[in-house]
Amino acid sequence: MEAGVAARLARELRALPGVREALVQLAGRRCVASSTSLEPLRHNLGLAGLLDLFDPHVFSASQVARGKPSPDVFLFAADEMQAQPRRCLVLEDSVPGVQAARAAGMTVAGFTGAAHDKAQMRERLLAAGAVAVVDRYQDWPGEVARLGAA
Repeated sequence: MEAGVAARLARELRALPGVREALVQLAGRRCVASSTSLEPLRHNLGLAGLLDLFDPHVFSASQVARGKPSPDVFLFAADEMQAQPRRCLVLEDSVPGVQAARAAGMTVAGFTGAAHDKAQMRERLLAAGAVAVVDRYQDWPGEVARLGAA
């Protein structure tokens, strides 16, 4: 069963529209801080054609004691990036992720681009503490500028 899933991912996993273009527009340093285990995370970023935009700054909850909604992975990433948490801007697509970023003292925006019910997810992310929500990656650079983090 796992071999079938891996083969399907290799065939079908693609980045959402506008991700690469949005990321290259941003001037600041960037990283990934995910709940996914490190090796599958790096593999999936490679399949999606995005690993080169983050490498070697890919961090996983598997590297810390507690996963989201604990702030551990975000604090670990900030420490590794030599960044002050209060100066970090997070784009997060889950309620536990928004809670974790807020608990880390970071500014967090929500992302609904992969959600089935964007309106409901928008409400949930805002209720969890997101300061803004974007629906498409193409909108992320403008939101970063608006939030003063560019």
